[in-house]
Amino acid sequence: MAPPASTEPLAATLPSGVVLRIPGMRRLLLCLLVLALPGLVPAVAQADRPSARTLYADGPSGRFLLDGPWLFRLDPGDTGINDGLPSATSTDGWNRTSVPNAWNVGDDSPASMAGGIGWYRKDFELPDAHRALQWVIRFESVNYRATVWLNGREIGAHAGAYLPFEFILSGLRPKGTNRLVVRVDSRLQPTDFPPSGQTSTGIPSGGWWNYSGIIREVYLRRVDTADFAQVLVRPTLRCATCDAKVEMSAVMRNATRKARPISLTGHFGSQTAELGTQRVAAGGEATFTASFTVRNPRLWSPTSPALYDVSFVARTNDRQIGTYVLHSGIRSIKVAGGRLTINDRPVDFRGVGFHEDSKELGFAIDNAVRDKLVAETKALGATMMRTHYPPSPYLQELADRDGILLWSEVPVYSLSNGRLADPKVRGAAVELVKENVELNRNHPSVMAWSIANELDSVPDINQADYINRATAVAKELDPTRPTAMAILGYITAGCQAAYAPVDFLGVNDYFGWYPGPGGSIFDQERLSGYLDSVRACYPSKAIAVTEFGAEANRDGPAEEKGTWAAQEAFVNYHLGVYATKPWLSGATYWALNEFRIHPGWEGGNPRPQPPIHQKGLLIYGSWQRKPAWNDVRRWYARTRQYGRAARAGG
Repeated sequence: MAPPASTEPLAATLPSGVVLRIPGMRRLLLCLLVLALPGLVPAVAQADRPSARTLYADGPSGRFLLDGPWLFRLDPGDTGINDGLPSATSTDGWNRTSVPNAWNVGDDSPASMAGGIGWYRKDFELPDAHRALQWVIRFESVNYRATVWLNGREIGAHAGAYLPFEFILSGLRPKGTNRLVVRVDSRLQPTDFPPSGQTSTGIPSGGWWNYSGIIREVYLRRVDTADFAQVLVRPTLRCATCDAKVEMSAVMRNATRKARPISLTGHFGSQTAELGTQRVAAGGEATFTASFTVRNPRLWSPTSPALYDVSFVARTNDRQIGTYVLHSGIRSIKVAGGRLTINDRPVDFRGVGFHEDSKELGFAIDNAVRDKLVAETKALGATMMRTHYPPSPYLQELADRDGILLWSEVPVYSLSNGRLADPKVRGAAVELVKENVELNRNHPSVMAWSIANELDSVPDINQADYINRATAVAKELDPTRPTAMAILGYITAGCQAAYAPVDFLGVNDYFGWYPGPGGSIFDQERLSGYLDSVRACYPSKAIAVTEFGAEANRDGPAEEKGTWAAQEAFVNYHLGVYATKPWLSGATYWALNEFRIHPGWEGGNPRPQPPIHQKGLLIYGSWQRKPAWNDVRRWYARTRQYGRAARAGG
């Protein structure tokens, strides 16, 4: 029996964003007409001013969030450039949206995973342009290739997600409307990070779900005379009871057309440091540095995450032209005697993997979702978080504030030795490591720079070359933290000399879940002996488990993979084995939250629900805790994750 017709007026949102409320019996016909002929109702391009706010705290002054309504359209035939979209004034064919945005969220098809081409458009007016000699645009993350036009003129292109990029906005109109147009191509290539791939049945894959679009926020930045091109605050601590040495430095770029005297002053907590005055050439850069001692410092640690307020103030001819603020923590983190230590205390962290993913928003999540991820991490008793790419700046600030360690990794994932044979691929991967270290080294929560995840388990000369170059770059840019990589936990791999430059090895452990090469890890009782063999191979390195986990999506017996009970049994067995290895520096459950991975995913579960990766402890879309959450919480609570002071000599 059909339900009675409603007498309530219908609210219909047109592609332009206009809401129609249609009363009466004719509403169905009208709605069908609207849906069938969307081009007859063009989107409205309304120029607005960016907001004088940011979604994360640390950074330069003069930032404005490019929020409000944007326009979007798909380009399945890749005809947008020939059709003149970079300079078109008409809004026909465009729909209203907001940024961040993943245009394929909710579409779990193979075509969605494979990616496509979409166009974004933003009409805006400049904020108060007083003292603005130059404007810069910053994209926090676009997946994957972006080409950007301003007022019909191309201003730059960039490839790669998860790290920000910037362009100087040339050709701006100081008054009136400016039109920003961004073409996004999310079709991954075999040499991208992560690389595209296919399942055994030919379904597109590629590490995790290929969310398409501008997946983090966009900012405008006003530049008055000089810009902060790079900022570094590096505390060093010789011992846990020693005074600290702090180095402050900044690279300043002169944005004007003539040489200028630029002065820089730094503030670290209550201390002031003069970084000097230099005459910087037109369009040139200069590096300013200062170092000083902080006596009796308050140390940052997982149990007491003390932070210092830091600021840089730039002036020219005694006129302030800009500031940069951040938050720093004083602590030492190193590998000593085969253990990770913080402030000379051995670490045995218990952590979680995660993805910045939600059912409703995909990777275009907001800060409320990030708050939830960190809150659930803390509720679980974990003190470390890891994902396969640099997380958002806001999440890293939460980690700084809440004492959460971060395994900072670049998406150099599952690249075969054959793909690493291409010197361009190796060079691009090294550049990713460089960008990540330069961008995130001011965060005290970052405990290690991970250069890769799950490369071929037996490295050849090309992988060895990448490891050498990537670790060298990380250590040059930041000698205060260990380098790391996560490896496949395979018995067949044996000891590998190629790992010699790495300080910290993470083992991805799926003993008893996946069969591994020749069924070598099918038996979970082989786990203990395998871990001991890794320790024997690398006695001077810190070693941690960077992944372990089991899929679960239903009731059933513990002997049946994919059940709540089987996940609980897996968790208890593996954490029990780790507890017998006092030399381990930590263990990480993969993952805290469920997430989309690819359309053919089964993950070892005989009754999977693709594309959802269901090893997570929190159910996708509801945040409901699975029964194994309590088992993990119990083990984590009984583990001393940050130990007593180590004896002299390790």
